[in-house]
Amino acid sequence: MSIAKNSLFLHFFLAFWLGLRQAWAGSLPGRACAGLERWFTRQLRGSILFRFVWREGVIPKAWPDSLICRLLTAIINIPCAICKWLYKIGRPVWDGSLFCRFLGAVGGAGFFFLGLFMLVMLVAPHEMWNNTYGLLGAVAVTGLFVIGSASRAKDRLELDTLGPYMSLYMAFICIALAGSISTRLSMRFFAFHITAFLLVLLVVSSVRKYEQLQLMVALAVLGISIASIYGCYQGYIGVEVVASQQDMTVNAGMPGRVYSVFDNPNNFAEQLVMLLPLELALFLNSHWRGKILSLLALCVGVVAIGLTYGRSCWIGLALAVVVFLALIDWRWVPLFIVAGLVAIPFLPETIYNRILTITNTEDSSTQYRFEIYSTTSNLMRDHWVKGIGLGTDVMKEVFQTYPTNFDGTYPIHTHNNYLQMWAEAGIWGVISFLALLLYQLKSGVKAFRAALDKRTKRMLAAALGAFCGILVVSVAEYTWFYPRNMFTYWFLFGVIAACVKLVRQQQKKA
Repeated sequence: MSIAKNSLFLHFFLAFWLGLRQAWAGSLPGRACAGLERWFTRQLRGSILFRFVWREGVIPKAWPDSLICRLLTAIINIPCAICKWLYKIGRPVWDGSLFCRFLGAVGGAGFFFLGLFMLVMLVAPHEMWNNTYGLLGAVAVTGLFVIGSASRAKDRLELDTLGPYMSLYMAFICIALAGSISTRLSMRFFAFHITAFLLVLLVVSSVRKYEQLQLMVALAVLGISIASIYGCYQGYIGVEVVASQQDMTVNAGMPGRVYSVFDNPNNFAEQLVMLLPLELALFLNSHWRGKILSLLALCVGVVAIGLTYGRSCWIGLALAVVVFLALIDWRWVPLFIVAGLVAIPFLPETIYNRILTITNTEDSSTQYRFEIYSTTSNLMRDHWVKGIGLGTDVMKEVFQTYPTNFDGTYPIHTHNNYLQMWAEAGIWGVISFLALLLYQLKSGVKAFRAALDKRTKRMLAAALGAFCGILVVSVAEYTWFYPRNMFTYWFLFGVIAACVKLVRQQQKKA
């Protein structure tokens, strides 16, 4: 720490930064921006749209005290109730047993084991990973949490904290399984949804203070950082160019796209979109050693996502940073946009050329996506109400009853999360899914405005930014096709829910 305090570079940087802030605050553009912010806030708060969006809905308000909520929460907590009852009748034996006390202590650290699970999942090579491990890991951590809840009266699985739309969404997932064209083919994908649900439930139930949330997120970020280092190594030694992953004419001269341990460069890039913004929060919330490590990990991750050449993920990450900055201090957004535009000519030529293809309609991958959307429209005309059932296996079979793509192939999925959910679960399934996403974003923004702890506020801003980023990527990609990405998606959803829970706890104490 003394090195940091005596560093001439840090002193110069700090003095430069403080001088810049004071100069900006007193300058004409600074005063104009402040006035614009006050005017915009007044107009927004007085609008009908703002009042409608910001108000607490009738269903969420009534949910915690409703009979359905209490019944579902009681059912899902039956294992916890059994463990608490066994502990009560056998307390002398439990307290006198070293093994039982150790098991209880381990069970109380569910947040740590959940972070450890994410770390292992994010560094496991594709050849060694089996999606069954995801379900087994989620069930194992849930089991530890249930055992740990025996000696902790307040510990429980907090389904009610997640609001009404999570339960509604899972209900339609079960309906989609029951009404599937092939229940046998849908069972594997139902297991993925159960894994995702358990991850969300564990994140929000096991976190009781910010330090626990930060440790859990740090372990997940460590996993993606290790994967990023390997991705950069792949970029250094070079990887084989796969013609199916890039248009060889439009992207002539572009090297092979790195994929790290995720089999496909888009899978890797999507993981980075979801987790890199969390490194921003860790950087701001850490002490100087943590800041250095977080900054190094952030730099490695940015290089890695550049080497994936994933255009939609570049847009998603840029949006994630814009949302983060807009929440923390919106005046940074114009500076970020200008800095990004200025930096484009200085990028490596291959990345610069790849950016130019974003709006190129001649790119074969862009054309292929629109061809898939066109083919999907045939399926949707027949199944838009009820859906066909969970999973790409069912969809692959159904697609074969319709005309092929222009190249004679059949799509495997719709290349769009929302269209995929509609095709699988029907119109009511996709409506419940969209309601869940919008409710979570709204709850996150409201909690951000009310947060008293700056650390929680920054983590929530980063998680909201990352979630907005992956929601945009999901328009051009089916991000759940690779189940590990689906698990990270819902882990991020759980981080937002945990931050909202911490903010509400702080409000009650205040």
